[in-house]
Amino acid sequence: MPEFAVEVFNLVRTYSDGEVRALDDVSLQVPTGQVFGLLGPNGSGKTTMIRILSTILLPTSGSATVAGFDVVKQPNQVRRHIGLAGQNATVDENLTGFENLRMVGLLNHLNKSYVVAKSRQLLEDFGLSHAANRTTTTYSGGMRRRLDLAAALVADPPILFLDEPTTGLDPQSRQDLWSIIEHLVEGGTTVLLTTQYLDEADRLAKQLVVLDHGKIIAEGTSAQLKAQMGTTVLALTFTSTDAALRAKPLLADLSAHPANIEGTVIELTVEDGPNVTADALRRIDAAAISLSGLALREPSLDDVFLNLTGHKAEDLSIDDEVPEEQRGRRKARA
Repeated sequence: MPEFAVEVFNLVRTYSDGEVRALDDVSLQVPTGQVFGLLGPNGSGKTTMIRILSTILLPTSGSATVAGFDVVKQPNQVRRHIGLAGQNATVDENLTGFENLRMVGLLNHLNKSYVVAKSRQLLEDFGLSHAANRTTTTYSGGMRRRLDLAAALVADPPILFLDEPTTGLDPQSRQDLWSIIEHLVEGGTTVLLTTQYLDEADRLAKQLVVLDHGKIIAEGTSAQLKAQMGTTVLALTFTSTDAALRAKPLLADLSAHPANIEGTVIELTVEDGPNVTADALRRIDAAAISLSGLALREPSLDDVFLNLTGHKAEDLSIDDEVPEEQRGRRKARA
């Protein structure tokens, strides 16, 4: 494998006769053997990127290589080196878990005896052996996601594209899938991960890129991105939303970043937590505004994301999978 499992150069993808730029001159490199996180709000271009890299969609301009092969000129070689698990589990509900995996292996023209052995191994690895002979209509959401990921691994690909793999899962199922992903990377698999969960990116991804409106607006490790925010987040809780709204302009100059207000809580990212806190309390007291609580904490990836994009993490949506021009038509019809 080359040093970079995925390389993207000046990639552009447009829709609606060029009016919508889903990807706008994007370049990135994904090192071999690690999890690389791709973050962004709804419509930022994350899924468009995955579709181009997996040869489902052609770029408008620019180029990309996967495992050293050009996604446009050498699509068959690219497909032989990748596994893809999309936002929704694509298992066949009329088949058993084992039959789903065997079908994928045979569609990949793999040796039948290998397919049988590999399918049983994956069912064991993913904790699905007990349900191997049950139709997938009886599977829970977490079981379906695990089976979908197992299906992406039947051909033992060195590169895995995971497009929001834990969307809709309960907390325990998410933890289980995280452990599986970490185990795959320990074995040498490269993972390109898009996610709407920032704690997921924080735990799994060694490097991150943030997309917004088709452009890269930030990149680096989680620690590097958090360091851009400052050293401390000051959270002030007021007795009413009216009190918070009155207090916000009084505190605006205490941070180099815009204050975030949600309901009765104002959050400020600051460099000198203790002194800024004392100053904030003096200003609030002088204005006779009622305060019910405060807290100091380290910045999170969620803080970084909100500051960069203006979107909260929970505002993200799997609607990103819908092509941008279709979303525009959908809104027009509404």
